[in-house]
Amino acid sequence: MELQQMRYVVAVAETNSFTRAAERCLVVQSALSHQIARLERELGARLFERTSRRVRLTAAGEAFLPAARQCLDAAERAGSEVAAAVGEIRGRLTVGVIPTVAAVDVPAALQTFRHRYPQVRIGLRVGASGQLVEQVKDGAIEVAFLGLPVSDRPEGVSTRELGRDNLIAVVAPSHPLAEESSVNLKRLSSEVFVDFPTGSAGRAQTDQAFASAKVSREVAFEVTAADFMARLIHQSLGVALLPSKYVPNLTGVVTVPVTDAPARIEHLVWNRFTVTPAAKAFLEILGVIEK
Repeated sequence: MELQQMRYVVAVAETNSFTRAAERCLVVQSALSHQIARLERELGARLFERTSRRVRLTAAGEAFLPAARQCLDAAERAGSEVAAAVGEIRGRLTVGVIPTVAAVDVPAALQTFRHRYPQVRIGLRVGASGQLVEQVKDGAIEVAFLGLPVSDRPEGVSTRELGRDNLIAVVAPSHPLAEESSVNLKRLSSEVFVDFPTGSAGRAQTDQAFASAKVSREVAFEVTAADFMARLIHQSLGVALLPSKYVPNLTGVVTVPVTDAPARIEHLVWNRFTVTPAAKAFLEILGVIEK
């Protein structure tokens, strides 16, 4: 069983196509198909169901795929460690971010990293804090920027607190609250809300604040992107509570301080057990660890 065969299997599984997988791997399709067929003979099981319309994993393929990814990751880490031993940083750096990260200018940090370590492949994933923590634990991403309620703390990962921030009311310019100097949660409870999906950390911090104030609210619009939230708010479809340090990134909305506002903490997290040379270099750029 060869690493190249595993790369081909992963590529086909991710693209659902032998043609697109061959293009990604920079080989002709016949060579890719031959290597996968050879691997299937070696394993004694078919990894893919092939029809004229689609390609999908068999049960054996579903079982094989995670192990194949782990082997490829281990091989890449081994190569990166050897390169680091002779002073060269390469491999990959995949960073996870919440949509409202504000404590760090992530694009600027990645630009600095790319300029300093051009041989590292950089990736970015946007998601909810809970999902990003699990991806860091699994090794799918190396580091992640989170936003959590004050009562929560990332579990099972190394963490550094980056900053604290209060949420602020975000309303349309034509909304009656736009002229107010401040507002409280009881007053806001009568409004229709735009918020993050139920179960996300971004939603939890607001839900907990309203629960503590012993008032309820209506969340009519659940979205994952803060800029789309702003578009809904601008059309007077609802109001929202968002981090005050992030809101300046939005346009077409007005902010109002909340006297009993919920707070959040932004965290940077990374794998507790495995810190790749690229991840270590990124943490050094952020000033989290010393060189």
